[in-house]
Amino acid sequence: MNRINAIITAIESFENITIVNFEAEGQPMRMMALELNKSLVVGSKVTLGVKASHIALAKEIKGQLSISNQLSATIENVTNGKLLSSIKLSFGGHLLESIVTRISAKEMDLRIGEKVIALIKSSELSILEER
Repeated sequence: MNRINAIITAIESFENITIVNFEAEGQPMRMMALELNKSLVVGSKVTLGVKASHIALAKEIKGQLSISNQLSATIENVTNGKLLSSIKLSFGGHLLESIVTRISAKEMDLRIGEKVIALIKSSELSILEER
């Protein structure tokens, strides 16, 4: 599980859905939740979690995307298996892992030191703990 330290910057709820905005390493992030711990408020420091298989990668994005979380990252390592590739990313002070198919990694020609965008849907983020 990837872990990202963040601060809650806004909370908006309607009926049983809550959208929580964060700041992590100077970049905005957003999470969609069905239930939110009532002790969490704007200014709360939290650790966010996201599975490696839920981080997609992009290079040279043009236009708009509906994916809220678009984190600028640098490739630190690429490990290719028979079917999948593990891509280690540096995002601010965090080391993240993205798992993609080996075919996708080869087609994207992912290289150490290259800048990419880590894409995380707001529904794939969770709050692991309050710090």
